[in-house]
Amino acid sequence: MKKFLMVTLFGMLSACNKDDGMVNDNNPYLPSYSVNKTINLGLPAYSNLQFAGNSVFISGADAGIRGIIVFNTGSGFTAFDAACPNQALSSCSTMQINGAMAVCPCDDKQYSLFYGTSQGMPYPMRRYNVEVNGNSLTIFN
Repeated sequence: MKKFLMVTLFGMLSACNKDDGMVNDNNPYLPSYSVNKTINLGLPAYSNLQFAGNSVFISGADAGIRGIIVFNTGSGFTAFDAACPNQALSSCSTMQINGAMAVCPCDDKQYSLFYGTSQGMPYPMRRYNVEVNGNSLTIFN
């Protein structure tokens, strides 16, 4: 019994990893930036997020590499960096919103704003955590 407990404890401890708040998805195209942005859903700039299937683009300080795309899935919110995940950073590597998709102008690949993926592409969009606090959203990594 003692041996079982030690093996179980060792397994649990070895499964833990350090979470320093930075994204580590091994994408060679996207640098790791710290993101911590709170938006007030009551402001006119974010009124689109009151309805399922709508999204907004957020830029400025603490808004990731190329900005953040926030999407209302109908059952919550997703947030992704607007940098094209399969392109080196360049003048064309900021995603554009097209309905429930984000499109990379460099290669015209479309990524789902539900999941951040594009069929056949090796890297998904960089996803950020979203926390709902009353009438505000906090987007962070």
